[in-house]
Amino acid sequence: MSPEQFPGNLSATHDSRSQLFRSPFGARKTWDKVRLYFEISRHFDRVMLCYTYGLYKFSYHEMPMVSIDNGDSRYFVDLTMPGEAGIIFYWFSFYDVDPNTGLPKEVYYYVKPGSDRSGKGRLSRVPSRVGVEEERFPGAFQITVYDKSFKTPDWFKGAMIYQIFPDRFFRGRSFDYEHMKSLNASEDRIYHEDWTEDVDIDGKPETGYVACDFYGGNLQGIAEQMDYIRSLNIDLIYLNPIFEARSNHRYDTADYLSVDPLLGGQPGYEALRDATEAAGIRFILDGVFSHTGADSVYFNKYGRYPGIGAYQAYVNGEHSPYQSWYNFSRDSKGTISYDSWWGFPELPNVNENDLFYKGYILGNDGVLAHWMKNGSSGFRLDVSDELPDGFIREIRKRIKQDSDGEGVIVGEVWEDASNKISYGSYRDFLLGNSHDSVMGYTFRDALIGYLVGTYSARDANHLLETYRENYPPEAHYCIMNLISSHDVPRAITCLAGSSDPGDRHTQKQIFLSPEQKRRGLALMRLGYVFQLSYVGSPCLYYGDEVGMEGYRDPFNRRTYPWGQLSDEERAQLEFFRNFSNFRKANPVLKTGFYRTLIATDYLFVFERTLSEDNIDFFGRRQNGPRRIVVAFNSGVTDICNFELEPSFSNAIERTAPDILSEGESIKNINGSLRIALNPLEYVVYIEN
Repeated sequence: MSPEQFPGNLSATHDSRSQLFRSPFGARKTWDKVRLYFEISRHFDRVMLCYTYGLYKFSYHEMPMVSIDNGDSRYFVDLTMPGEAGIIFYWFSFYDVDPNTGLPKEVYYYVKPGSDRSGKGRLSRVPSRVGVEEERFPGAFQITVYDKSFKTPDWFKGAMIYQIFPDRFFRGRSFDYEHMKSLNASEDRIYHEDWTEDVDIDGKPETGYVACDFYGGNLQGIAEQMDYIRSLNIDLIYLNPIFEARSNHRYDTADYLSVDPLLGGQPGYEALRDATEAAGIRFILDGVFSHTGADSVYFNKYGRYPGIGAYQAYVNGEHSPYQSWYNFSRDSKGTISYDSWWGFPELPNVNENDLFYKGYILGNDGVLAHWMKNGSSGFRLDVSDELPDGFIREIRKRIKQDSDGEGVIVGEVWEDASNKISYGSYRDFLLGNSHDSVMGYTFRDALIGYLVGTYSARDANHLLETYRENYPPEAHYCIMNLISSHDVPRAITCLAGSSDPGDRHTQKQIFLSPEQKRRGLALMRLGYVFQLSYVGSPCLYYGDEVGMEGYRDPFNRRTYPWGQLSDEERAQLEFFRNFSNFRKANPVLKTGFYRTLIATDYLFVFERTLSEDNIDFFGRRQNGPRRIVVAFNSGVTDICNFELEPSFSNAIERTAPDILSEGESIKNINGSLRIALNPLEYVVYIEN
């Protein structure tokens, strides 16, 4: 018998997403109890739960499982979660005992294949591999154990988020082109007088492309468009960096305590703060604490700022209060080098554990305290996985302290944040000690993959259920579920455009054809409905609501087309407003329970529910319907049919025609509801 062959009559089952095999579902609080079940096709003398737990270091243990009835092949064990947040990985072993030696005969294992996104496992001749070097335990089931005190602000759960790249949103009515140019006459800057001009990709001859072209979008402009933003039912604005910097993206911070003059400086910030407060909308800032700009108050490589920066101090042997922030070296030839972010010399890395740097960012009068006391509701942390866990924990303490617990911390994490590995360790990202939420790139991957056919509905559901299983509910209901951002191509380009040609000069020339645009807008509508109906905090990247297109940056950072919308684009905007109105009027879509009903090839059906007393997932009473069912057909040619059970179909109605597609509904003789969805259609049903 080969290493991975088994007796023909041997089978085993455990499904971590089924109440029949693991109860309760999903991530658990410290000291919670979980019951695990395991079934085998015949009785074995020994059936063991094998598990390891920890975060930075892991401890391995085994526990005998108990047969439910003597001689039965169904076993269970009750497992108490540890008192410290971390991760439990588990699998099963089973064997018969040789009566003569007392030793195991052949040992079998039931493990979780790393490539399998369902909740089930498979038989194996070898145990699960454990350890960071094994790439997140490819052979083990997972239980995320989070601190029992972990609480995210209620206002953030299911909040509607709008991401704005400030230079490209709106100029403000007092904009003056000559004044913009006078604010910074640096030789590497390009200023666009024409708002509709395409983005620069060449830079100036003496510098090349350095992302230094500016249009003059500013914070006053955002403030002036607050009625527009409010019409989208936005609860929270996420601003890309606004602090003074050399580049247009401003991830090369020059001064953490100064708003960039091109964005309007402190007066522009105050105008935005006052406008959001009046509109009942919050905002968070983008915090770049892994590195600064080389052209900054702190590093001052080019001597453009008064005072002595760290670079000048190291080169000239002078004193700078910032020198300990950075790591310099000089080789035998006298050549100076320094640590920088991914080798980019314009982005020198900081040492986050330096006490002077910590005090500057985290202190009572530090950067975080300054902006939290001046209207910000929190921070999105750039490259969270490159910040030490201890530093992020201190960020959390400071933000919570300065906001009475109502401020939020969102991490830039692209993978499953519950078992992310970086710098040789699992990370403390969603265990209650650091982030409240992370950016939902995993959601984007699943949804866009489903809409374009890379994933079947079944595959997409397996992916989404993985994160629902692994993330604490306090975090999962706040995940920033996005389909576009400043770091990825526009959603409509991914959904209907040609594949990325790679080089910027070719990317700049490619736009959607009229047919591609129509198909893309239709797929975007499916994406909106899915995004706004699913668990989490949907995040809309400025301009997606009107079908803005573009490949990777800088083409995903074009200017918003004010006054230039086509009839199709205006209809798309109205569609988004209508469905966001519907979501706002139905709290079940924000904090209701979730369940997948059907996920096959193209057909994806799920429901959001409240309990019989209209209680949501977090124990709060909500107004509105108790149940909403949403169905999608992502197919190009196939009609998808499905039924809703009689108990539901007698108490449902379709939502308003301006929200629904043309799916047909027929009530069967038995009272069930039969529904037919044409390609690229969706349908929404609500209880009366």
